[in-house]
Amino acid sequence: MRELRERRRALADRVAAGAEPAVARQHALGKRTARERLDLLLDEGSFIELDAFRRARGEDGTRPHTDGVVTGSGTIDGRRVFVYAQDFTVIGGSLGEAHAAKIQKLMDLALANGAPLIGLNDSGGARIQEGVMALDGYGGIFRRNVRASGVIPQISVILGPCAGGAAYSPALTDFTFMVRDTAQMYLTGPDVIEAVSGERVTHAELGGADVHGRRTGVASFVHDDEESCLDEVRYLVSMLPGNYLEPAPAGPPRGATADERPALAEIVPVEPNRPYDMRLVIGELVDDADVIEVHESWAANVICCLARIDGRVVGIVANQPMVLAGVLDAAAAQKAARFVRFCDSFGIPLVTLVDVPGFLPGTDQEHAGVIRHGAKLLYAYCEATVPRVQVIIRKAYGGAYIVMDSRSIGADLSLAWPTNEIAVMGAEAAVNLVHRRALAAADDPAALRAKLVADYTERLMHPYYAAERGLVDDVIDPADTRAAVARGLAMLADKQEAVQARKHGNGPL
Repeated sequence: MRELRERRRALADRVAAGAEPAVARQHALGKRTARERLDLLLDEGSFIELDAFRRARGEDGTRPHTDGVVTGSGTIDGRRVFVYAQDFTVIGGSLGEAHAAKIQKLMDLALANGAPLIGLNDSGGARIQEGVMALDGYGGIFRRNVRASGVIPQISVILGPCAGGAAYSPALTDFTFMVRDTAQMYLTGPDVIEAVSGERVTHAELGGADVHGRRTGVASFVHDDEESCLDEVRYLVSMLPGNYLEPAPAGPPRGATADERPALAEIVPVEPNRPYDMRLVIGELVDDADVIEVHESWAANVICCLARIDGRVVGIVANQPMVLAGVLDAAAAQKAARFVRFCDSFGIPLVTLVDVPGFLPGTDQEHAGVIRHGAKLLYAYCEATVPRVQVIIRKAYGGAYIVMDSRSIGADLSLAWPTNEIAVMGAEAAVNLVHRRALAAADDPAALRAKLVADYTERLMHPYYAAERGLVDDVIDPADTRAAVARGLAMLADKQEAVQARKHGNGPL
């Protein structure tokens, strides 16, 4: 037994150490090894490795142990997670039959145990030598991604190449992290693009972190280095439930139900056309800046973030007047819709902060399918059964008001500031449209317009017009917003809503 133990220990040490030249090359690229990344991500000493001695089939000498992926389970702040880390130092982290089988086994365990799944991706893609078996391996992973969707949180971390079919697994997960300079994601590489179209493009220009963080929306979070990236993964996990049947981790109550924030009235200008940073409003509402923003650089005219209010985890969707005056467009609608669906899947209450002048007009938006994409956000809110609190901070015009979780589509509680203006459109635009003939015939159009605008505002846009008709539950002092939202969430904490029996809806994908 002594000899067997020593033999096993020596083999385990060799497997864990890896090939020294390959490890050196990985470090030279500014990248850590799979095991070094797991050490950063997980609580010290908590990792339990599975299938460490797994090898590909065959008898030749190119069958290294682990087959290019380290799989197992550990804890983050004491909470169980399942994680795989592709190992670029072993066959370039390429995916073959054994490699895929290890990931699939891990995914099955995560689902069976109701614990989050985290994938650290750093792979050269499908192992060409294994042909169709590599493709079959990807298919099995994708099918499990879909099966786990809405059941357990799924997080992808891109720390190197992730090309071809491999990119679809991160696209199916809930959140995707990318690291600048080292991470790339694309379906077709630069060489193939040049051969087919003659276009020359670098890996970073084609599918780098900033491309997916700013332009495509594929990356939920972008970081400069692996340490800050994996630290943010840990923070995100601290906000998420283990599965859809568990509540999100709560912190201690912070006395929010009686917390006045007079700074809110100073942050938001009374004038409806003056910009301000909605992040400052969110900072006053949440517990000690306990917030993590998703897709910060993509579709920045809407803000989506997870935060805590009085210890409870909530999802916040808010218009951002600093960008495009806070209008909704195709990208913003897609971003918010996916976030709303995620929160609803995992029982996270929704708080919607509204200051929206409408949808962005123009042929570009119409031809980009803003109707279809706007309908995604509408569908997501209408389908959501979690507690939903709407706060109308300033203006809420037209169809954008309806889409931003109005009472008409199912918000449980609608609050409004005294500065709120809920209408089909702004007073100036409404007067110009309704009274265009009278204005054209008037001796003094400016004076008549001013009179008509004042009359329209007085009759239809005063702060209590919507409240009088039951579309707003209360008009609140801005300083009381944090307290009012916290009280509303406490009131709705035990909300249960039956779901219509059906196979599934057919949303406007």
